[in-house]
Amino acid sequence: MDTATLERLKYPIGQFECPEVITKQHVKEWIDVLETFPIRFEALVKHLNKEQLDTPYRPGGWTIRQTVHHVSDSHHHSYTRFKWALTEDKPLIKAYEEKNWAELFDSKTAPIQMSLEHLKAIHYKLVYLLRDLSEDDFKKSFLHPETNNEVFLDYNIGNYAWHSKHHYAHIEHVMKQKGWM
Repeated sequence: MDTATLERLKYPIGQFECPEVITKQHVKEWIDVLETFPIRFEALVKHLNKEQLDTPYRPGGWTIRQTVHHVSDSHHHSYTRFKWALTEDKPLIKAYEEKNWAELFDSKTAPIQMSLEHLKAIHYKLVYLLRDLSEDDFKKSFLHPETNNEVFLDYNIGNYAWHSKHHYAHIEHVMKQKGWM
């Protein structure tokens, strides 16, 4: 498989491109994505059978099952990072090895419903929190140890709205390719 094709499979909607100036409208739109994502995501995957769930979304990529569990794990971490940034001054967060998490027994075999329910709960909590934050709160940040970057909360909202759409597109693409939808 050529590099361009693999890149399109890795990033079906492209990589996150944050606007230079994040407006209230951007933040509102991103929060709206986070609010509706768990239901849309569940509707996409809930009828898949075991064989379909254990199909990789691209050569060398995670299975649909692993991807569903990854989204739940990742968004759980994101929620925690929001809380840290809101309660501490530029906290240094703990990174995690997402590839290793995806290889754990639960990510490879567990029913996806547990992660879909978790995702609904974590997004409900996250959106409830985000909708009441002030503009000053959105300028709070955390430090990411892998990149040494300061990550502002308004940026992180956009990044996780993108992350939601990114993995949705992975699964939707393979489902269309296989004729499952």
